[in-house]
Order: sequence, then C-alpha cells, then structure tokens
Amino acid sequence: MDRVPVLKIGDILLVSIQVDMSDQTAVMLQEDLAERIVATGCHGVIIDITALDIVDSFVGRMLSTIASISKVLDAETVVVGMRPAVAITLVELGLSLNGIRTALNVERGMELIATARADEWVMDDVDEDTETTATT
Repeated sequence: MDRVPVLKIGDILLVSIQVDMSDQTAVMLQEDLAERIVATGCHGVIIDITALDIVDSFVGRMLSTIASISKVLDAETVVVGMRPAVAITLVELGLSLNGIRTALNVERGMELIATARADEWVMDDVDEDTETTATT
C-alpha cells in the first residue's frame, strides 16, 4: 500500500501526491497529516498535485476534507500544481474546493501561506491594541 510522504519545510508541511489516490491511501494521508500538524505545530500545508493527470470527485472531496482538518488544527492549506485539465474537471464536477487556496507552484504556495500568517499576526496585534485601549 502506498503512503503519501509529508515533508516539513520550516513552518510548512509539503505533501506531494505522486500515486493514485485510493480510498485507503486518502484516509491514511488525512490521518498522517493531522498527526504531523499537531506534532510539528506547522501553520501551513501545501498539497502538490502536479503529478495528477486526472482528478475525480473523490479526490476533490479528499482535498476539501484535508483543508478542513488542517484549518481546525490552525494550518492554512494551499493546493499547488493544478493542471488546466484538472481545474476544468473540478469545475465541471461542481467542486469549488471551498476553503482551499490554490497557487501555480510550491514557491507561490509558500508565499501565500507566509502572507496569510503575516495578516493573521497583524489582526492579532490590532485585537490586542483594541483590548488595551478599552481597559484603560
């Protein structure tokens, strides 16, 4: 049975899907990724689907589920390397991949996560300043 590798790069977990996603492989990936997010404290997940020629509704749902799990565990998810045919198929299947950001490649995906984290830190600072002002 194939396992999808999950690599840690700084504050990001990189998942490169190089195998056909069976139900069992997808469930193992979801569990492995959730465990790695908790164990490492990473705040970003990049899923590279460059090697996937075809995406069906199952893979689309799997990506959405992984993004939801990651979000609950305080990690942003970005899907990278989507081919035009894959994007067309997802739209034709009615899968909008809500909650999932996309980028053309891993580098841009890392930039998206860094920007999202920076925006979150700014919002945290604003919230703290508002609380301090309200109590004084």
